[in-house]
Amino acid sequence: MSRLSPQEREALLFDLLDQLFDEKITTGALLKRLRREVLGMNQTRYAALASVSRRTLSAIENDSGTQSLGSLNRAFRPFGLSVGLLPRDRSTRQRLLTRSAS
Repeated sequence: MSRLSPQEREALLFDLLDQLFDEKITTGALLKRLRREVLGMNQTRYAALASVSRRTLSAIENDSGTQSLGSLNRAFRPFGLSVGLLPRDRSTRQRLLTRSAS
């Protein structure tokens, strides 16, 4: 398991989500970093935890293939995340996220 404190894990999660929303990392890169840096798990262990196959997990992390919404949600569930719709336009997305935080 990771040696990060709960506060460090939360800070890393928020930092990575900010990077995702700013289009600096992909969804697959987000999942891979969370799996490794927050949980310290290999793909086999994490796939079992998330109830997806290792092959599906690998495809998600490499942003390849087409996974079902159910598979994506199972893959992100251990981090308290679900896949949802966000505006593609960055400024609209930022306005929405800023408005949600108020």
